[in-house]
Amino acid sequence: MIATTPSTTALAEERPAQLVLISFDGAHDNALWERSLKLGDSTGARFTYFLSCTFLMTKDDRKSYKAPGHSAGRSNVGFAQDNTDVLTRLGHIWAANQTGHEIGSHGCGHFDGKDWSKSDWLSEFDQFDSALASAWSSNGAEAPAGWAGFARSGVTGFRAPYLSAGDGLFAALAAHGLSYDASTVSRGPVMPDLSRLTARFALPLIPEGPQGRRIIAMDYNLFVRHSAAFETPSKAQEFEERTLDAFRSAFEAEYTGKRRPLQLGFHFVEMNGGAYWNALERFAAETCGRPEVACVTYQDALRRLERGEGSAS
Repeated sequence: MIATTPSTTALAEERPAQLVLISFDGAHDNALWERSLKLGDSTGARFTYFLSCTFLMTKDDRKSYKAPGHSAGRSNVGFAQDNTDVLTRLGHIWAANQTGHEIGSHGCGHFDGKDWSKSDWLSEFDQFDSALASAWSSNGAEAPAGWAGFARSGVTGFRAPYLSAGDGLFAALAAHGLSYDASTVSRGPVMPDLSRLTARFALPLIPEGPQGRRIIAMDYNLFVRHSAAFETPSKAQEFEERTLDAFRSAFEAEYTGKRRPLQLGFHFVEMNGGAYWNALERFAAETCGRPEVACVTYQDALRRLERGEGSAS
């Protein structure tokens, strides 16, 4: 009897794709919208943008928003500069949607809702939906064809500001019909919990720095560790290299191991001289085109995992 060796193609078909999920919280700065969309075009990566809805409102319209427990017109992250600023952002949002990126919800005013009730969260979700549906008309423009359907059913996921979740949030997510939540944190990369009505993805703690201490795989957390949240652009290159090393190590551990999805979180803010965005661009450029790797949105990852797909195609 002649022994046969499985082909490389056969082995690849038996392995699940290494999913990489890159997301951005806030999604406000239009220059960074342009930068991220160019990165997606050049690498083939598709991103999830967790949008804060107050960036679809100008300061003149701020009274239309009332966060639970706060007076009308309050927002921890402010509002859009003017109508032109909003319309430019809406153009980026629509371009992202049309090219396979995902728009998720980050709520509206970026408040800590750990103590909010289910009804509080439902109010926040409803205001997000309303702001998205009326964003073009509220800023003096006609929405593109297809916007109404997108606003009605295109947003299926959520990430809580400050990653601050609680029982009220989880009850509201299911009641509002959202498919997944990305607000929790895990010791390292783990498979999402698909057993619930609203699937739960957890941002991982990954080893970073000379001592390999674990940290949430998100730019703000790196900013706090590296410089105590004080801008230190003189060390931008050092921080960029540390970040890239951490991303590479976390990726390789999964790519050569259990192939659990790797999630990396960012904000539309350049911290420490752009160290974290620079590291992201280098990481995506060298990673997203590798065999058996798929840099995908949360929506796409959820579909793949629910179907149990075993390839990156």
